[in-house]
Amino acid sequence: MSGGATEGARENGGGVSGRTATGTQGDGGGVSGRTATRTGTEKGGGMSGGTTTGTRRGGTAGTRRDGTGTRGPATTPAGRMAALARAEVTLLGRSKGTLFAAMFVPLIMPFSVRSAADGMDLEKAGLSIGTVVLPAALGVSLLFAVYTTLSGVYTARREELVLKRLRTGELRDLEILSGSALPAVTTGLVQSVVLAAGCSALLGVEAPAALYYVIPGFLLGVVMCVAFAAVTSSFSRNTESAQVTTMPFMLLSLMGSGLFIPLEVMPDRLASVCELLPLSPVMSLLRGGWSGSLSAGEGLTALVTALAWTAIAVFAVRRWFRWEPRR
Repeated sequence: MSGGATEGARENGGGVSGRTATGTQGDGGGVSGRTATRTGTEKGGGMSGGTTTGTRRGGTAGTRRDGTGTRGPATTPAGRMAALARAEVTLLGRSKGTLFAAMFVPLIMPFSVRSAADGMDLEKAGLSIGTVVLPAALGVSLLFAVYTTLSGVYTARREELVLKRLRTGELRDLEILSGSALPAVTTGLVQSVVLAAGCSALLGVEAPAALYYVIPGFLLGVVMCVAFAAVTSSFSRNTESAQVTTMPFMLLSLMGSGLFIPLEVMPDRLASVCELLPLSPVMSLLRGGWSGSLSAGEGLTALVTALAWTAIAVFAVRRWFRWEPRR
């Protein structure tokens, strides 16, 4: 047995149309039914608004508005960056070489700094083994855990078209760069805490005399290294070349910014030139804040210099960062 009915009505200039269809079919005691209702309003030949509701026996029901479907929960910048950071942790764990350089090299380098500091006249400069090794360990963590790691990460994600695909979604440019940097930055922060605690215990270093210099100096160092990593990746064709393009900044910082050789023990003319290097004001704030030997004028100068280098690096990222593979 089958049956159907159709009824329609329409008004000119503000028409309403409706349609109802009902069908029943029985075969061997089985019954199936479907009901659909559609209502639309058309004014001046145009259609605005619409609702479609469908119900099946033993099926599902859904509501769709304006053809876009039921929307999920709204996302936030923090949630999007956290999701990107989780994905980046997974990818970072697959790169054994990058993971080793980020996790273990900064823990080994302080022993080399200790050996180099034994042959220096530190007492004349108002320093000690502890106030040389501890800030240097923090600087090495910034270079290896943050700068070199992110240079390779940004280059690899760009060449794999990951950055290009991410830009087509909800993520903004700053969220993409920040979310990708979160694992490396977190690694650097944890390493720095471990290194500071270890050096304090093994070398007898007391708490920082000027913590108001140490914290801003370290945070500026993190932002600066992230920005310079993005700039460096712009000039790297692939992940292999990124290992080479990071060397100039690395060597200048290790040898000239006071990591291995403090500026206080350098000749005056050489020290005045090395003070202008990007990481030098960060190291001055860390070392001077820990030893308490940094005056107000010197501390302000170091802060301004670090802010200037950070601003230059951020401008370079906005100007030259590449989101698509180099050809």
